Amino acid sequence: MEMKAFIEGEKINLRSLTIEDVKEGYVNWFNDDEVCRFNSHHVFPYTEARARQYVESIQTGNQNLVLAIIDKVSGTHVGNVSLQIIDWASRNAEFAIVIGEREFWGKGIGKEATTLLIAHAFNTMNLHRIYCYTAVNNPAMQKLAESAGFVKEGVLKEAQFKDGVYYDVIAYGLLNNK
Repeated sequence: MEMKAFIEGEKINLRSLTIEDVKEGYVNWFNDDEVCRFNSHHVFPYTEARARQYVESIQTGNQNLVLAIIDKVSGTHVGNVSLQIIDWASRNAEFAIVIGEREFWGKGIGKEATTLLIAHAFNTMNLHRIYCYTAVNNPAMQKLAESAGFVKEGVLKEAQFKDGVYYDVIAYGLLNNK
């Protein structure tokens, strides 16, 4: 049975991430050094058991909203978009996104997923601030953040270690000024 969209978009739908999503393709995203080139994954092998444990952990509580990005045409689960570490008292959360299916890179799916989730965060969840971090050597995420209205707030010096090198990390923030 196909799960109903939680948030409908033009090219994509966002829906709950479920145990049924824990398939070879999904697990492989986090074992793919190119997909994980700029994120904190790909340090330990990602297994189906680890993926199941993660999905089960996010299905209870209200600290994380993790949604599967589904291509409307093919029905393919192409990535995830999330609000993590939701702080209900301060009304803020960390934004994260991964497009795991490489053939969907560069097609505007990340931008649409970002736009949909930010609108939900501000208009439905009543969050006040969303923030994200990205390595200085990740121009695609910088472009995505800036096109979504995030503002560079600072730089965390040598905060990410990847492939034997320490990289500075850019901190971005977006306020709901409505």
